[in-house]
Amino acid sequence: MRAYDLFTPGARTTSVIFASPHSGRHYPQDLLRTSILSPLALRSSEDAFVDRLFDAAPKCGAPLLCARLPRAWLDLNRATTELDPALIAGIGRGPHNPRVASGLGVVPRVVAGGRPIYSGKIALETARTRIGRAWRPYHDRLRGLLDESSETFGEAILIDCHSMPHEAVENMSGRRPDVVLGDRYGAAAGGAVVDRLHAIFTDLGLTCLRNTPFAGAFTAQQYGRPSRNRHVVQIEVDRALYMDEARVEPHGGFADFKALMDVAVAEIAEIGRSDAQALAAE
Repeated sequence: MRAYDLFTPGARTTSVIFASPHSGRHYPQDLLRTSILSPLALRSSEDAFVDRLFDAAPKCGAPLLCARLPRAWLDLNRATTELDPALIAGIGRGPHNPRVASGLGVVPRVVAGGRPIYSGKIALETARTRIGRAWRPYHDRLRGLLDESSETFGEAILIDCHSMPHEAVENMSGRRPDVVLGDRYGAAAGGAVVDRLHAIFTDLGLTCLRNTPFAGAFTAQQYGRPSRNRHVVQIEVDRALYMDEARVEPHGGFADFKALMDVAVAEIAEIGRSDAQALAAE
Protein backbone atom coordinates (compact mmCIF):
# COMPACT_ATOMS: atom_id res chain seq x y z
CA MET A 1 0.00 0.00 0.00
CA ARG A 2 1.85 3.08 -1.24
CA ALA A 3 1.18 6.18 0.85
CA TYR A 4 1.99 8.85 -1.71
CA ASP A 5 3.09 9.71 -5.21
CA LEU A 6 5.98 12.11 -5.67
CA PHE A 7 6.33 13.90 -9.00
CA THR A 8 9.73 15.52 -9.39
CA PRO A 9 11.22 17.89 -11.95
CA GLY A 10 14.29 17.05 -13.95
CA ALA A 11 16.06 19.64 -11.82
CA ARG A 12 14.90 21.55 -8.75
CA THR A 13 15.02 25.24 -9.71
CA THR A 14 12.85 26.72 -6.97
CA SER A 15 12.51 26.48 -3.21
CA VAL A 16 8.76 25.96 -3.62
CA ILE A 17 7.18 22.57 -2.85
CA PHE A 18 3.59 21.67 -3.65
CA ALA A 19 1.71 19.06 -1.59
CA SER A 20 -1.82 17.67 -1.81
CA PRO A 21 -2.69 15.66 1.32
CA HIS A 22 -6.44 15.26 0.69
CA SER A 23 -6.76 14.32 -3.00
CA GLY A 24 -6.04 10.60 -2.53
CA ARG A 25 -8.62 8.39 -4.21
CA HIS A 26 -7.32 4.82 -3.73
CA TYR A 27 -9.92 3.51 -1.29
CA PRO A 28 -8.78 0.48 0.76
CA GLN A 29 -11.12 -2.48 0.72
CA ASP A 30 -11.33 -2.51 4.50
CA LEU A 31 -12.80 1.00 4.43
CA LEU A 32 -15.30 0.16 1.70
CA ARG A 33 -16.26 -3.01 3.56
CA THR A 34 -16.71 -1.50 7.02
CA SER A 35 -18.18 1.89 6.14
CA ILE A 36 -21.94 2.43 6.22
CA LEU A 37 -21.59 5.03 3.45
CA SER A 38 -21.58 4.55 -0.29
CA PRO A 39 -18.30 5.04 -2.17
CA LEU A 40 -19.66 8.30 -3.58
CA ALA A 41 -20.56 9.59 -0.11
CA LEU A 42 -17.08 8.71 1.15
CA ARG A 43 -15.61 10.87 -1.61
CA SER A 44 -17.41 13.97 -0.30
CA SER A 45 -14.51 14.66 2.07
CA GLU A 46 -11.94 14.26 -0.71
CA ASP A 47 -10.19 17.28 -2.24
CA ALA A 48 -11.01 15.72 -5.57
CA PHE A 49 -8.78 16.61 -8.54
CA VAL A 50 -6.63 19.06 -6.59
CA ASP A 51 -3.60 17.01 -7.60
CA ARG A 52 -4.56 17.64 -11.23
CA LEU A 53 -5.00 21.37 -10.65
CA PHE A 54 -1.41 21.66 -9.43
CA ASP A 55 0.22 19.03 -11.65
CA ALA A 56 2.18 21.62 -13.65
CA ALA A 57 4.57 21.93 -10.69
CA PRO A 58 7.31 19.57 -11.98
CA LYS A 59 7.40 21.40 -15.32
CA CYS A 60 8.09 24.55 -13.30
CA GLY A 61 11.02 23.04 -11.37
CA ALA A 62 9.08 22.15 -8.21
CA PRO A 63 8.15 18.76 -6.68
CA LEU A 64 4.53 17.75 -6.16
CA LEU A 65 3.75 15.36 -3.28
CA CYS A 66 0.30 13.74 -3.45
CA ALA A 67 -1.44 11.40 -1.05
CA ARG A 68 -2.74 8.19 -2.61
CA LEU A 69 -5.07 7.13 0.21
CA PRO A 70 -8.25 9.07 0.95
CA ARG A 71 -8.96 11.52 3.72
CA ALA A 72 -11.94 9.42 4.85
CA TRP A 73 -9.43 6.69 5.78
CA LEU A 74 -6.72 8.90 7.31
CA ASP A 75 -6.25 12.67 7.46
CA LEU A 76 -2.66 13.67 6.73
CA ASN A 77 -3.36 17.25 7.79
CA ARG A 78 -3.83 16.26 11.43
CA ALA A 79 -1.43 15.39 14.24
CA THR A 80 -1.11 11.72 15.18
CA THR A 81 -2.34 12.68 18.65
CA GLU A 82 -5.69 13.93 17.30
CA LEU A 83 -7.46 10.66 18.09
CA ASP A 84 -11.23 10.72 18.48
CA PRO A 85 -12.56 8.91 21.58
CA ALA A 86 -16.00 8.80 19.98
CA LEU A 87 -14.55 6.61 17.21
CA ILE A 88 -11.51 4.80 18.58
CA ALA A 89 -12.00 2.25 21.34
CA GLY A 90 -9.81 2.64 24.39
CA ILE A 91 -9.05 6.35 23.94
CA GLY A 92 -9.84 8.62 26.86
CA ARG A 93 -11.00 12.19 26.49
CA GLY A 94 -8.23 14.76 26.36
CA PRO A 95 -8.21 18.55 26.19
CA HIS A 96 -10.89 20.00 23.94
CA ASN A 97 -9.92 19.94 20.29
CA PRO A 98 -12.55 21.36 17.92
CA ARG A 99 -11.38 19.24 14.99
CA VAL A 100 -11.60 16.02 16.98
CA ALA A 101 -14.90 17.06 18.57
CA SER A 102 -16.42 17.57 15.13
CA GLY A 103 -15.33 14.10 14.02
CA LEU A 104 -12.38 15.26 11.93
CA GLY A 105 -9.41 13.84 13.79
CA VAL A 106 -6.49 12.00 12.24
CA VAL A 107 -8.83 9.05 11.64
CA PRO A 108 -12.08 10.77 10.66
CA ARG A 109 -15.39 9.75 12.15
CA VAL A 110 -17.50 11.68 9.63
CA VAL A 111 -17.43 12.99 6.08
CA ALA A 112 -18.98 16.19 4.71
CA GLY A 113 -22.26 17.10 6.29
CA GLY A 114 -21.36 15.29 9.50
CA ARG A 115 -22.35 11.88 8.09
CA PRO A 116 -20.84 9.01 10.12
CA ILE A 117 -18.43 6.74 8.28
CA TYR A 118 -18.90 3.72 10.59
CA SER A 119 -21.72 2.22 12.61
CA GLY A 120 -19.53 1.86 15.71
CA LYS A 121 -15.97 2.23 16.96
CA ILE A 122 -12.72 0.96 15.50
CA ALA A 123 -9.80 -0.56 17.39
CA LEU A 124 -6.89 1.58 18.54
CA GLU A 125 -4.52 -0.79 16.76
CA THR A 126 -6.39 -0.14 13.50
CA ALA A 127 -5.79 3.59 13.90
CA ARG A 128 -2.12 3.05 14.74
CA THR A 129 -1.65 0.79 11.71
CA ARG A 130 -3.09 3.43 9.39
CA ILE A 131 -0.81 6.07 10.89
CA GLY A 132 2.21 3.82 10.46
CA ARG A 133 1.40 2.87 6.88
CA ALA A 134 0.41 6.26 5.52
CA TRP A 135 0.91 9.24 7.85
CA ARG A 136 4.53 8.56 8.77
CA PRO A 137 5.81 7.85 5.22
CA TYR A 138 4.05 10.93 3.85
CA HIS A 139 5.39 13.27 6.52
CA ASP A 140 8.86 11.73 6.42
CA ARG A 141 8.99 12.54 2.70
CA LEU A 142 7.54 16.00 3.21
CA ARG A 143 10.15 16.83 5.83
CA GLY A 144 12.82 15.54 3.46
CA LEU A 145 11.62 17.86 0.71
CA LEU A 146 11.64 20.81 3.08
CA ASP A 147 15.18 19.96 4.19
CA GLU A 148 16.31 19.68 0.57
CA SER A 149 14.90 23.11 -0.25
CA SER A 150 16.52 24.66 2.81
CA GLU A 151 19.90 23.14 2.02
CA THR A 152 19.80 24.04 -1.68
CA PHE A 153 18.11 27.43 -1.68
CA GLY A 154 18.43 28.69 1.88
CA GLU A 155 14.65 28.64 2.29
CA ALA A 156 11.64 26.39 1.83
CA ILE A 157 8.17 27.44 0.72
CA LEU A 158 5.46 24.79 1.05
CA ILE A 159 2.18 25.27 -0.78
CA ASP A 160 -0.33 22.99 0.92
CA CYS A 161 -3.02 22.46 -1.72
CA HIS A 162 -6.68 21.98 -0.80
CA SER A 163 -10.21 22.60 -2.03
CA MET A 164 -13.19 23.89 -0.08
CA PRO A 165 -16.87 23.04 -0.45
CA HIS A 166 -18.76 25.91 -2.06
CA GLU A 167 -21.17 25.90 0.87
CA ALA A 168 -18.30 26.98 3.14
CA VAL A 169 -18.21 30.38 1.43
CA GLU A 170 -21.57 30.84 -0.28
CA ASN A 171 -23.16 32.69 2.66
CA MET A 172 -20.22 34.95 3.43
CA SER A 173 -20.92 38.68 3.31
CA GLY A 174 -19.23 40.72 0.60
CA ARG A 175 -17.49 39.04 -2.32
CA ARG A 176 -17.17 35.31 -1.86
CA PRO A 177 -13.58 34.10 -2.08
CA ASP A 178 -12.50 31.86 -4.91
CA VAL A 179 -9.24 31.19 -3.06
CA VAL A 180 -8.36 31.34 0.62
CA LEU A 181 -4.74 31.64 1.76
CA GLY A 182 -4.12 30.28 5.27
CA ASP A 183 -0.90 31.27 7.01
CA ARG A 184 -2.18 31.00 10.59
CA TYR A 185 -2.33 34.78 10.78
CA GLY A 186 1.34 35.21 9.97
CA ALA A 187 2.66 32.43 12.21
CA ALA A 188 3.30 29.99 9.34
CA ALA A 189 4.64 32.22 6.54
CA GLY A 190 6.31 35.54 6.00
CA GLY A 191 4.18 38.44 4.87
CA ALA A 192 6.13 38.94 1.65
CA VAL A 193 5.43 35.35 0.55
CA VAL A 194 1.71 35.64 1.26
CA ASP A 195 1.56 39.03 -0.45
CA ARG A 196 3.06 37.51 -3.60
CA LEU A 197 0.56 34.65 -3.55
CA HIS A 198 -2.33 37.05 -3.03
CA ALA A 199 -1.19 39.15 -5.97
CA ILE A 200 -0.85 36.10 -8.24
CA PHE A 201 -4.44 34.99 -7.71
CA THR A 202 -5.99 38.46 -7.82
CA ASP A 203 -4.09 39.30 -11.01
CA LEU A 204 -5.67 36.20 -12.53
CA GLY A 205 -9.11 37.59 -11.72
CA LEU A 206 -9.82 35.44 -8.66
CA THR A 207 -11.17 36.80 -5.39
CA CYS A 208 -8.68 35.96 -2.65
CA LEU A 209 -9.03 36.18 1.14
CA ARG A 210 -6.58 35.39 3.93
CA ASN A 211 -7.32 33.08 6.88
CA THR A 212 -11.11 33.31 6.51
CA PRO A 213 -12.70 30.85 6.79
CA PHE A 214 -9.60 28.61 6.77
CA ALA A 215 -6.36 29.66 8.49
CA GLY A 216 -4.36 26.44 8.07
CA ALA A 217 -4.25 23.22 10.08
CA PHE A 218 -1.57 20.78 11.22
CA THR A 219 0.81 21.07 8.28
CA ALA A 220 0.99 24.85 8.48
CA GLN A 221 1.33 24.74 12.25
CA GLN A 222 3.96 22.01 12.25
CA TYR A 223 6.25 23.14 9.45
CA GLY A 224 5.73 26.88 9.12
CA ARG A 225 8.71 28.65 10.71
CA PRO A 226 9.16 31.97 8.89
CA SER A 227 11.90 33.03 11.31
CA ARG A 228 13.90 30.07 9.93
CA ASN A 229 12.95 30.79 6.31
CA ARG A 230 10.43 27.94 6.26
CA HIS A 231 7.09 29.17 4.98
CA VAL A 232 3.84 27.21 4.70
CA VAL A 233 0.67 28.55 3.10
CA GLN A 234 -2.50 26.49 2.88
CA ILE A 235 -4.39 27.23 -0.34
CA GLU A 236 -8.11 26.45 -0.52
CA VAL A 237 -9.82 26.61 -3.92
CA ASP A 238 -13.62 26.76 -4.26
CA ARG A 239 -14.68 23.41 -5.73
CA ALA A 240 -17.55 25.03 -7.64
CA LEU A 241 -14.96 26.60 -9.96
CA TYR A 242 -14.00 23.27 -11.51
CA MET A 243 -16.18 20.35 -10.38
CA ASP A 244 -19.68 19.05 -9.79
CA GLU A 245 -19.58 18.45 -6.04
CA ALA A 246 -22.62 16.16 -5.94
CA ARG A 247 -21.22 13.81 -8.59
CA VAL A 248 -17.54 14.32 -7.66
CA GLU A 249 -16.50 14.83 -11.24
CA PRO A 250 -15.03 17.70 -13.27
CA HIS A 251 -17.62 19.98 -14.84
CA GLY A 252 -17.51 21.75 -18.20
CA GLY A 253 -15.35 24.57 -16.88
CA PHE A 254 -12.57 22.31 -15.62
CA ALA A 255 -10.21 22.71 -18.58
CA ASP A 256 -10.37 26.50 -18.53
CA PHE A 257 -9.83 26.67 -14.79
CA LYS A 258 -6.98 24.16 -15.00
CA ALA A 259 -5.31 26.39 -17.60
CA LEU A 260 -5.64 29.31 -15.18
CA MET A 261 -4.12 27.24 -12.39
CA ASP A 262 -1.20 26.26 -14.64
CA VAL A 263 -0.37 29.96 -14.89
CA ALA A 264 -0.73 30.35 -11.12
CA VAL A 265 1.57 27.38 -10.44
CA ALA A 266 4.26 28.77 -12.75
CA GLU A 267 4.11 32.15 -11.05
CA ILE A 268 4.15 30.60 -7.57
CA ALA A 269 7.28 28.66 -8.50
CA GLU A 270 8.92 31.97 -9.38
CA ILE A 271 8.57 33.10 -5.77
CA GLY A 272 11.24 30.58 -4.81
CA ARG A 273 13.68 31.49 -7.54
CA SER A 274 14.98 34.94 -6.62
CA ASP A 275 16.92 33.79 -3.56
CA ALA A 276 18.27 30.76 -5.41
CA GLN A 277 19.64 32.95 -8.17
CA ALA A 278 21.25 35.23 -5.61
CA LEU A 279 22.88 32.24 -3.91
CA ALA A 280 24.17 30.91 -7.23
CA ALA A 281 25.75 34.26 -8.00
CA GLU A 282 27.68 34.33 -4.74
